[in-house]
Amino acid sequence: MTKKIKTIIIDDEKLARDVVKSYLRKNSEIDLVGECSDGFDAVKKINDLKPDLIFLDIQMPKITGFEMLELIENPPIIIFTTAFDQYALKAFEVNATDYLLKPFTQERFNEALSKAIMLISEKSTSTKKIASLVKHVESKKEPLERVVVKMNQKISVIPIDDIHYLESQDDYVMIYSSKGNFLKQKTMKFFEEHLNPIQFIRVHRSYIVKIDQIKQIELLEKESYKITLIKGNQLPVSKTGYQKLKEIFN
Repeated sequence: MTKKIKTIIIDDEKLARDVVKSYLRKNSEIDLVGECSDGFDAVKKINDLKPDLIFLDIQMPKITGFEMLELIENPPIIIFTTAFDQYALKAFEVNATDYLLKPFTQERFNEALSKAIMLISEKSTSTKKIASLVKHVESKKEPLERVVVKMNQKISVIPIDDIHYLESQDDYVMIYSSKGNFLKQKTMKFFEEHLNPIQFIRVHRSYIVKIDQIKQIELLEKESYKITLIKGNQLPVSKTGYQKLKEIFN
């Protein structure tokens, strides 16, 4: 007996999930093991059930489909079911990831499903493609409104307004916020490009600070400075960082 393809549907709209379920019923190779209405539940189910295939919506409350993908170490084959913009669709095409633009027909659905089944049968992995896709979408450099992090089994959503400062830690960035400290696998360059420059400033190669958290700037020695934050933290400031601060506060 051929092993069935374990599948999960992830979409916040029940009607959209029902459409996918109705289309899947016509394929005997599929074993629908779960459905989720949000990304939090999806991360848990994917880790627990280890599906071969997921149908994933992008625009969901709590966390988006892209934010959810960042929290999964070994993503299964993914078919996106989305009403997302043309930029994202282009990204899907570039990275050879299939998508279904809502509303979609049974014929188009079958086409995407056949492709997914072929990739699964070839034991193909989508990890690199998904990482490339997320990177492609991030290149839009739109200002962040929140940061999603996963520590152990807990997922936290940190609003940008709650962040005090960020510190580089090798391949990670430590985010210091009013909700606690969180480690995120991103670069300082990513945050420098995606945080609103009206709110945040890179004062040092290892630090980005929220401007309204700065209490004072001090000269330590020639061309060496430090800042003190409202909470009392003291951080080094580079010569370039000091010039940026002078421009802002002048």
